[in-house]
Amino acid sequence: MRHSTADRLLHYIRGQKAAMIDLLRHLVDAESPSSHPEAHRLVVSVLTSALNELGFRVRVLWTEKSHEHIYAVRTDRTRHQPAQLLLGHYDTVWPLGTVANRPFTVDGNVIRGPGSFDMKGGLTQIIFALKAIQELNLPLPMEPVVFFNSDEEIGSRTSTKYVRALAKSVGRAFVLEPAMGDEGSLKTARKGIGRFTIVVHGKAAHAGLDPEAGASAILELSHVIQALFALNDASKGITVNVGTIDGGLQPNVIAAYGQAVVDVRVTTAADGDRIEKAIHGIQPVTSGVRLQIEGGIGRPAMELTPRNNALWLQAAGLGRRLGLNLQHARAGGGSDGNTTSQYTATLDGLGPVGHGAHAEHEFLYLDKTLERTALLALLLAAPPSRGVSP
Repeated sequence: MRHSTADRLLHYIRGQKAAMIDLLRHLVDAESPSSHPEAHRLVVSVLTSALNELGFRVRVLWTEKSHEHIYAVRTDRTRHQPAQLLLGHYDTVWPLGTVANRPFTVDGNVIRGPGSFDMKGGLTQIIFALKAIQELNLPLPMEPVVFFNSDEEIGSRTSTKYVRALAKSVGRAFVLEPAMGDEGSLKTARKGIGRFTIVVHGKAAHAGLDPEAGASAILELSHVIQALFALNDASKGITVNVGTIDGGLQPNVIAAYGQAVVDVRVTTAADGDRIEKAIHGIQPVTSGVRLQIEGGIGRPAMELTPRNNALWLQAAGLGRRLGLNLQHARAGGGSDGNTTSQYTATLDGLGPVGHGAHAEHEFLYLDKTLERTALLALLLAAPPSRGVSP
């Protein structure tokens, strides 16, 4: 690919700045909290219209919990050609009414608004990267497949099955989650995430009259909590955190019930398997109690595998053609990239550069977002990298 292609792309994308701002404004104004799927109709309409204008056939996939996910392919796609996945989510953590108090604003090079950085800016990049390829008549060695889900912020509970199926059928996946830090590092690794609930069933008794007749769930819970915290290993990036506890009835009653909810983060799939087995293997030490342990590693770790590394190196090389000195890093949080990485080459964090995901000061830098849009277009137009199977 000649350097002039990068120059043309960057020039074209910069010329689309006003149109990109306009689309992003519509997406932010169309509030879409994860917990209110009935409010998603407007944002689905905006995204569907944008994809239709690019010649994509859109299917809205309904789920049993009313969440709507967007799946789109080109109407004139080349049959039997390898595919590449463009992945993002349109749900946000912000409740309905947030945009009225914290509206979309453009202040020079800074754009603010709930969900602008995480990750409606990334969705805007996808639309305009595809538009640039179309308008500049660039080759597409792999067919683009678009998937936007509506429940990523709550763990992709209804959409993971679609993400997994798509990942198995494509040669590579580009995830438009926000970039990381001031440098805007791409995300080549993410921690795996697990959630566990441990319930202790004891036996109630009067704490003063007949304490020996009871079996304290709270006493046992204290032992369980210590066993859980003992699984932490900072040298391996393993964190096991008991985030909430509950239990007991009254101070004068031996507790018949106790519960702990646990968050687990791991850097490798192997560590995830080991910690999951260790948690499920915890045994009670208090006589007369019973443990009920549920949960597991819901999002396996995204690791810097050889195929992920090959895709990163390709992106770094293409970035240099745009004058970008790209960096990469591991993120502590998870995304749908954790899922796609199990099955295909994945590059995450291709979205906007900015700060404040899930925070009130959320913002993105417009100039850097334009550059990342050009980078995405270059990646889509590039042949599969060495080490990446089509």
